[in-house]
Amino acid sequence: MLGGSPRLPTKEDEFSGIDRLIDGQEQMTTYSIVLGRERHVFQDLKSVLACASPLKSGDVLAGIAASSNERRVAARYLLADMPLKTFLEDLVIPYEVDEVSRLIVDRHDWMAFAPVSHMTVGEFRDWLLSYDATSEKLLAIAPGLTPEMVAAVSKIMRNHDLITVAGKCKVVTAFRSTIGLPGRLSSRLQPNHPTDDPEGVAGSTLDGLLYGIGDAVIGINPATDNLEACTRLMVLFDRLRERFDIPTQSCVLTHVTTSIKAIEAGAPLDLVFQSIAGSEAANKGFGVDLAILREGQQAALSMKRGTVGNNVMYLETGQGSALSADAHHGVDEQTVEARAYAVARELNPLLVNTVVGFIGPEYLFDAKQIIRAGLEDHFCGKLLGVPMGVDVCYTNHAEADQDDMDNLMVLLTVAGVSFLIAVPGADDVMLNYQSLSYHDIVGLRHQFNRPPAPEFEAWLHRMGMLDHTGRLAPASASGAFSRNLLSYRASA
Repeated sequence: MLGGSPRLPTKEDEFSGIDRLIDGQEQMTTYSIVLGRERHVFQDLKSVLACASPLKSGDVLAGIAASSNERRVAARYLLADMPLKTFLEDLVIPYEVDEVSRLIVDRHDWMAFAPVSHMTVGEFRDWLLSYDATSEKLLAIAPGLTPEMVAAVSKIMRNHDLITVAGKCKVVTAFRSTIGLPGRLSSRLQPNHPTDDPEGVAGSTLDGLLYGIGDAVIGINPATDNLEACTRLMVLFDRLRERFDIPTQSCVLTHVTTSIKAIEAGAPLDLVFQSIAGSEAANKGFGVDLAILREGQQAALSMKRGTVGNNVMYLETGQGSALSADAHHGVDEQTVEARAYAVARELNPLLVNTVVGFIGPEYLFDAKQIIRAGLEDHFCGKLLGVPMGVDVCYTNHAEADQDDMDNLMVLLTVAGVSFLIAVPGADDVMLNYQSLSYHDIVGLRHQFNRPPAPEFEAWLHRMGMLDHTGRLAPASASGAFSRNLLSYRASA
């Protein structure tokens, strides 16, 4: 409990709490609010956002987290009464020094923003949770929202609020399968292998297909990031897909520049992958900028390999990536993560996912923080119009276990997550972290009646893999197709 009763700011407080301080040529905005008997002063907008954030070990590490629960509540009161337009006027990273900030400002759609432009952050939260905020209206306003706006509103929302609103967001993309349709749950089949052994990779892939996994993508993190090794994996997946006429796409998660070289060499590449972040400096740490990302997108589009759509990019993010590169500009890890979705939105991707617990306990310490981050990232991505999936995962030195991942996967399924990632036995033997297993996806699909992408579901029916109710049929493991699948050899 707070000491004393909180006094909500009056209109007088609202204006007296925003001060313009002139220091030479520089104008700085400070924010303040009286809560109980104490006046809380925040030196700038990013300080308000950081202090309003739920506790994260990464923000503590960066020295920007709220110093007390009272200060966190004060920041949230201040944030709730802040007009949404503030985030268009007071940038957390200056326009002049950061190309992601320039992208956010230059791409902002004022007409799409108009229906909510008069709202404060608190009023926006109330509207998002109202009956009036339909899927169609949320999709229409997405181009008018900035990452900072959606990050701000998420900070004054409970987990159930995040689930409720995300569940109303409809973001549909397509390549050979259609991802994000309401009432469906797609999955990435991740057959990582410590040496990229073709038979080992093929075995894990075939195992996943027998569970009906892989409608979002068959995507591998290569152990060796060179053109020859990556091309070999691309050929392996393409031969397998063509052999069984599987309506899905494959992706070798190599650097975008390697993918461009593979396309130039004629490799059978479906999707271009890249890890991205929410600041120009953090993206440079990944060896990319917006120009390189756009070049990769155009190269993939030139292949014209999609059958039901032309979304050709697969992008990955994660809270803490900018901080780990010392490229966060003093912005809290959740807000700078949301800024990565502006980069993603620019590239019209098929898939985006946050690797929510992968970066480690230095940034998300325990299960509570990992679960909260997963729900935040999914909410922010969907509200910005991004086809958001999640790698429900943790590292073995985090204060989390598989029961916690069970909780998060259920919450995300209820929230309408576009796709989840699954690895054999929930244990990635190449990257050495814990994720979901193939049978976890099957369980979620059966429990919540969430079939895979329609093209993939139809293929599973044709192959005799599903029973008359649409569930994975136990007898299918001994059927003709399964025997044929299991007899496949990558070297044949």
